[in-house]
Amino acid sequence: MKKWKLDRIISVATLVTSLLALFLVLKRPTPVAQPQPAATAAANAQSFQEKVQQLDQPKGPGQAPAEVRLTSDEVGAALAQAAGQLPLAGAAQSAPGAPLSSADAPIAPGQPEVKDYQVSFDGDVAHGQFLTQIAGKDVWVTLSGHLGSKDGYATFDPTEFKVGDLSVPVSLVNDALQKRLSEQRDRLKLPDNVGGMKVENGELVMTQK
Repeated sequence: MKKWKLDRIISVATLVTSLLALFLVLKRPTPVAQPQPAATAAANAQSFQEKVQQLDQPKGPGQAPAEVRLTSDEVGAALAQAAGQLPLAGAAQSAPGAPLSSADAPIAPGQPEVKDYQVSFDGDVAHGQFLTQIAGKDVWVTLSGHLGSKDGYATFDPTEFKVGDLSVPVSLVNDALQKRLSEQRDRLKLPDNVGGMKVENGELVMTQK
């Protein structure tokens, strides 16, 4: 009888733990960034382009490489524009005040569908959060870490990984993540005019080559 009760308690505890984990996986975590109104996003995307163009300016004799600092709002808006979710400058704009949506983003072959995403910078850490499908369910994935560069390619050293609101030890996912990044190495190549990048004081810092 005692053994049966113990087995029963273990079974119930296992069930409760599994349900709790499932709830946390499906629960939406605290957003890493707030949606930008379309007009604000358009202005941030334009600011991003103007700053990045500074890296194309030729250096004078003895002049230090140019350095630009980009906010997470500028980077997020530029990513949305590159994905076709935000009209290019001069194109028809959405109604002022309408929230920026990342739905209907183009999907690269072999890539999971990403329905929404956000980016933010805090100190020297970059945070990315995206909505994708796992086993047919919409799930938010949050990834944080140190963004940098080496030998002309972007690098990423994760410090936090969450599925929904459930934290996953970085040690369990880092090898798979680095393998995935290695497979996508061509997409991590820095532009020809960029010598390095990092996150510093809550901004993305890009240095001219």
